[in-house]
Amino acid sequence: MAAHIGRRLRKGAATTAVAAAAVAALSASQAPGATVDDQGRQNTGDATSAPDTAADDSATGNSPYYTDLPPLNSPAPSPSAGSGEAGDRSAADAGIPATVLDAYKKAEAALREKKAGCNLPWQLLAAIGKVESGQARGGRVTADGTTVTPILGPQLDGNGFALIRDTDNGAYDGNRMYDQAVGPMQFIPSTWSWAGRDGNGDGRKDPNNIYDAALAAGHYLCRFDWDLSEPGDLRKAILSYNNSTEYLNTVLSWLEYYRKGTHEIPDGTGALPEDRSDARPGVTPSAPGTTPPARPGKPSGSRPSPSPSAPGTGSPSAPPTTPPPPTTPPPPTPPTPTDTVHHLEDAGTGTLTAMAGQTFAERISTRAETEAGKAVAKVRIRFTIVGDTDTTFAGGESVATVTTDASGVAVAPALQAGEKTGAFAVQAAVAGRSVKGVPYKVTVTQRVADALTRVGEKELTCVAGGEFAEPVEVKATYGGEAAGKVAVTAKLVTSADDPAENDKGPYFKDADGKAIRTLTGLRTGPDGQLTLPKLYADGTAGTFLLRLTTAGGTTLEVELTVEPAATPSPDPDPSADPAPSTDPSTEPSETPAA
Repeated sequence: MAAHIGRRLRKGAATTAVAAAAVAALSASQAPGATVDDQGRQNTGDATSAPDTAADDSATGNSPYYTDLPPLNSPAPSPSAGSGEAGDRSAADAGIPATVLDAYKKAEAALREKKAGCNLPWQLLAAIGKVESGQARGGRVTADGTTVTPILGPQLDGNGFALIRDTDNGAYDGNRMYDQAVGPMQFIPSTWSWAGRDGNGDGRKDPNNIYDAALAAGHYLCRFDWDLSEPGDLRKAILSYNNSTEYLNTVLSWLEYYRKGTHEIPDGTGALPEDRSDARPGVTPSAPGTTPPARPGKPSGSRPSPSPSAPGTGSPSAPPTTPPPPTTPPPPTPPTPTDTVHHLEDAGTGTLTAMAGQTFAERISTRAETEAGKAVAKVRIRFTIVGDTDTTFAGGESVATVTTDASGVAVAPALQAGEKTGAFAVQAAVAGRSVKGVPYKVTVTQRVADALTRVGEKELTCVAGGEFAEPVEVKATYGGEAAGKVAVTAKLVTSADDPAENDKGPYFKDADGKAIRTLTGLRTGPDGQLTLPKLYADGTAGTFLLRLTTAGGTTLEVELTVEPAATPSPDPDPSADPAPSTDPSTEPSETPAA
């Protein structure tokens, strides 16, 4: 017992020092008072306070978490790490189960490719995984990374926790009344519905799978173009995961600890943390069936009351207890603004159409109303992009949450059109409540140019049977600005009045070296310019036309000239008699007559 108390005291002193050092390191280089609103905009305020983030707008719904801090010893195992209880426990605390560690590192690699500017370290995922679930309960996962048993937080019924009514009909958490955080990274269903990812390539997005959950957590932390190498953005990202200053400090402590080094341990051998943020006086325990896992080596639940002795045993019976006085039922909880919303209405949104790659000029506006049509302020409206599209809201996300103003209206962030053309939808809904929403039709059209000009003025000529020395270069513009990624078709036509493909004269070559006179699938570069492949000429001389047409119908005709090949001088016939010489020196001398 004395040894156990000593270990606890040493751990308390050590972890306090680790937490203080981590927070001090962050504060030293962080701009004061940086917080973030629903759209990721930076605000200023009290540097020690957390941003005012609603529970159902966080990854976890601000669910309980483990508050254990790292041990003071080095994360790297020592030769004596396996000797004795203290060594075993320290090694288990410091190590990360193999499959779980692999999932964190693969998520970091994926984010390095998809969102390189985020600078997500896998150690941050490990720190959050430690605090949320004790690394999937010590790595108790199957070979594909799925937890052996589901990991559920308490039901968020407002009784000591946030109030988040069911949003998934129990699909993820099995609860059709209230939401619960799910899986090793503790996502609530409403967040997982848009943040979920397939991290192990099995075609499913499972919050109970550490590969899926780690990748989803990485994308969640990297939204809003946050750079996690910057202390201010790191702080905002962690607080958006769970809005608690203590949570922030605990995650930072584990982050610094893992950055010093860690080691892999076998799956299922990790130590489960002992202390949870909800295991404190005055905090309502979890709902039945979702109680926090028992601490290793400690009994769970309350101590049983002594039973009265059986008659005749000689043992005294327990004294009668005084019945407790009747309690007054608590007053009913007043409805929140969200509770009063009956439906959503469009608030005057115009036509939502933009060209690929452009920002939509029109923004979605939605009004929250009661059944009587009265506006409801301070209600969170979630806008979700639905359909096969790569269009996103500003910041690269497919979901945005905005709070209604005094007139009950929420205006979504601007949409940024991707490259996929066609129609899709944006669904407006009340966050945390199932009421009639509003779908908005959105259309992305192909990139077009309203002008196409040739770059350079040099005449394009060659001789019959040769090749053109100068390539054809053009530039597309739209509204006077360079029009990048615009589709262009190049075709050698018969004449200005006949758009049919010419069957003689200049030509391009395909991959097999065969002559072709129409090219499709060409696109201008980011600067709007396009350089065509080399042109060749057959044996036909004359003037020819190359017609270039852009998406949208803009055309440009370029004149090509093929000159006749030079006619070589004929060689003399060697069999013919030589012409008489006119050189006097070669004339025969006259012979005198006899």
